[in-house]
Amino acid sequence: MSSRLFKFAQMDFEMAIWEMTSLLMAPKKVFRPDPSFTYLLSFFMFLTSLAWGLASSTSFASIVRLTLSFVFIHFLALSLLVSTAAFFLVGRLLGPGIAGLPGRRRQQGLFGQVGGAEQLEFGYCFDVAIRAFFPVWVFLYVVQFILLPLVSRDYWISLFVGNSLYLVAFGYYTIISFLGYNALPFLHHTELLLSPLFVFGILWFASLFGFNLPKHVTPLLLTGAR
Repeated sequence: MSSRLFKFAQMDFEMAIWEMTSLLMAPKKVFRPDPSFTYLLSFFMFLTSLAWGLASSTSFASIVRLTLSFVFIHFLALSLLVSTAAFFLVGRLLGPGIAGLPGRRRQQGLFGQVGGAEQLEFGYCFDVAIRAFFPVWVFLYVVQFILLPLVSRDYWISLFVGNSLYLVAFGYYTIISFLGYNALPFLHHTELLLSPLFVFGILWFASLFGFNLPKHVTPLLLTGAR
């Protein structure tokens, strides 16, 4: 994975933009691993952090801290954390040779059918985590920022719209992650990776009785900027 990160001549940023659009419109389409996606989304996170910083702080230093936090902690560090956990847990729990988990062949997923080696690679897990983060960026860093004057109010419609943004964002994250691992024919019962959707649905419904997620999470997003 590290060797691909610095081969700029081989990166296709037009394809990365097409992938981003397809992740929202038709996530079952086939994508190819390309570090240009990571660089492009990092750049988008950088632009978003400037908007959040300018809106929430008047200090140049705090804007710089927020920018570093958005790009390197919210995006890259969390993606590395998720991909590391997936590398060890998905491979161990859903991989070949697990007792009681008969495998089945699969032909379609986030990156299409993968080659014959029956081994989960860390670079693949990182590619899946990076692509799954894109809808989170769209709904929680862009749409939520635009709608903050609405979702931060104390009205029930504000609570409903704001909390629904989190449901959609994490729902997309779960589905794209599932599609990524479902592409690997040697993994068993990858549909189990969809189980968080039920938890998110229950938490979303419970939150509608008075817990406004944007009002509580937005200060956490801005940690370090003030």
